[in-house]
Amino acid sequence: MKLKISDLLSLEQYDKQRDNIKKEVISHKKNRTLPIGDNIVLIFEDFLTIKYQVQEMLRIEKIFSEHEIQQEIDAYNPLIPDGDNFKATMLIMFPDVEERKIMLFKLYDIENKIWIAFDDQKIFANADEDLDRSTDDKTSAVHFLRFQLTQKQVAGFLSSQDIEVGVDHPEYSKKVKLDSYARSNLIADLSSK
Repeated sequence: MKLKISDLLSLEQYDKQRDNIKKEVISHKKNRTLPIGDNIVLIFEDFLTIKYQVQEMLRIEKIFSEHEIQQEIDAYNPLIPDGDNFKATMLIMFPDVEERKIMLFKLYDIENKIWIAFDDQKIFANADEDLDRSTDDKTSAVHFLRFQLTQKQVAGFLSSQDIEVGVDHPEYSKKVKLDSYARSNLIADLSSK
């Protein structure tokens, strides 16, 4: 399910409903947000989270033109799962600015070391397919990830109760078990075709 202009509210309608929409999206994102250790967070995107992002961009930029609205939609639609993958925004967060600068160098290439595991297999994410966010020696604080699954892996995910998400990087090696709420949200992503 991809976003279309007809799915969006006008700026005026959105402004009237914004507070309620924001509460709904914050609540929805709780079960789609996965901290991996103290410094990495994955936000698994879906139709609702991306619709909200687009509405916010249109509001901030005061975009009214149908052509420009379509450009925003075209930019964000690739972040909505396709029914055989998960898509996530990865945030690298260090509250101290100086520490963050140092760690973005140390964590070079971390975006290619993020995985989801079930049925004794690890599926590594494809990172930043829209554009290269890293330089030759440092990573970016924000990355966009796609975990692509085969049909056999989709079936394995749907039947697995023991799912982990983690990072295999020399400077940051952590993993976390997916709770039942996050798992059910991701199951919904696999039936969105």
